[in-house]
Amino acid sequence: MAPEPLIRPAPLIRIEKLAKVYRSGDKDLVIFRDLDLEVAAGEQIAIIGESGAGKSTLLHLVSGLDSATSGTIYYKHKNITALPEPELSSFRNREIGYVWQQHHLLPEFSARENVSMPLRIRGMPGGQAAADAQASLEEVGLANRGDHRAGELSGGEQQRIAIARALAAGPSLLLADEPTGNLDERTGEMVFDLLADLRKKRNLTAILVTHNLQFARRCDRVLRLEGGALQPMY
Repeated sequence: MAPEPLIRPAPLIRIEKLAKVYRSGDKDLVIFRDLDLEVAAGEQIAIIGESGAGKSTLLHLVSGLDSATSGTIYYKHKNITALPEPELSSFRNREIGYVWQQHHLLPEFSARENVSMPLRIRGMPGGQAAADAQASLEEVGLANRGDHRAGELSGGEQQRIAIARALAAGPSLLLADEPTGNLDERTGEMVFDLLADLRKKRNLTAILVTHNLQFARRCDRVLRLEGGALQPMY
């Protein structure tokens, strides 16, 4: 009897004919056009490419932080490019965890308060938000740093706080834009390992933008964004 064919899981993210074009004077600056991509639930992909190729722009579009010129982005069966802003904001808060190259911690707030922000925005009571934020800090190994402000933390600790904030609200999709780009090699390795461990623990789907080929090769797939197109690398 012939073996049954492998069935690939339905994509969590499906991008069809996506275009992003900026008007520059009397000319169009095409970042990409007719870009297609599917990312299966639980998959981790890396996107590499030269600076200015549009990698960060693509993450902004997937998260709903920017709008496409044309094309469609589906989350499961929902067309997020058609959502009005209130629904799009709710989608980002509930489904997207974003880790930037810069940690973007609010300096006037403690680490715990920073991590609890997405929960408070969701409307969670303060006590529960603080408890959930503390649990997220424990996951990144910084349970004892909750009362410290960003300026009192090292660069690696700041980025771990940013990871805790991205994951505190229980997202299904993790977007990471050069998350180790501002860190030294040893600290960057530690932060990437932490991200990888937490992704597996939570069974998250992840899209990682990086210039670090060593990190990229540890993902399920590596795609290069070049000339407005995504090409498989590994």
